[in-house]
Amino acid sequence: MRLGLDIGGTKIDAVVLDDDGGVRAHVRIPTGTGPEAVVTSAERAVREVVIQDGSELDDIQTIGVGIPGMVDTETGHVHHAVNLGVADLALADVLGERVGARVRVENDVKAASLGAYHLLQLDGAAALLNLGTGMAAGVVVNGVLWRGARGGAGEIGHIPFDPFGAVCSCGQRGCLETVASGSGLARMWPSSAPLPALELFDAADAGDPRALQVRRTIAAGVASALRVLVLTVDVELVVIGGGLSNLGDRLLAPVREVLTEWEHDSAFLRSLELGERVRMLPPHLSAAAVGAALIGSTETLDAVEPVA
Repeated sequence: MRLGLDIGGTKIDAVVLDDDGGVRAHVRIPTGTGPEAVVTSAERAVREVVIQDGSELDDIQTIGVGIPGMVDTETGHVHHAVNLGVADLALADVLGERVGARVRVENDVKAASLGAYHLLQLDGAAALLNLGTGMAAGVVVNGVLWRGARGGAGEIGHIPFDPFGAVCSCGQRGCLETVASGSGLARMWPSSAPLPALELFDAADAGDPRALQVRRTIAAGVASALRVLVLTVDVELVVIGGGLSNLGDRLLAPVREVLTEWEHDSAFLRSLELGERVRMLPPHLSAAAVGAALIGSTETLDAVEPVA
């Protein structure tokens, strides 16, 4: 039995995969804050998904975990998972001891990229562009997760594009993340609404000049990230995931409008057909949990193969 966890700031998704990589059990529970609460909620998710599957803990072959923050994939240590209140946590060792199984840990966006690649039955080179609180991407080439020389592949949210822009959480100024992310949206469109992104896009649809400007800025940031991924890695497809992807075509349409405008001035960009190389991640897919399960079932992260 292969089990995967996606530990987020508010919830944990847990899945069990069958032999063909299909999801045969899925549970979602709230996430705790702080190292002990994170481990306790992760253990609870493992036990509940095993019960739903009709199995026993002894049936678990591997557990993979996707989690935000800096992850040492060799040791399973997690550092600087700020939204979880975790500064340093030996997650693989502690969780593995509690449930009696081998645990592998990976950054959540990289796990989600592999899960999306598998669930959408992609091939060749593809990327997941995650627009959550921040912005990051995961790249998969021929079914293999590409981590880069030091694990930094895909951190495109911290590519500066505006020298006069806002200061980013990374310390640089004008990074893509400052405009094309949940935190960027909150800075440009302060709101007490439960769903600020919906409020912004509704206001833009109604013709509010400020909302139109902010929506255009976000769309240009996402289009810039797409252009970076295609020009640097030449991925055939960029799948947009994360919280902002729930906007669906309401976000994708203005992004494609920006790309079309750029193509008017550049035959080179027209030849890349950027607008045809982007799609939204379908809602309710547990991509990070599935990707974590796939990662957990491999001996090395450089040998992750797609499941038929």
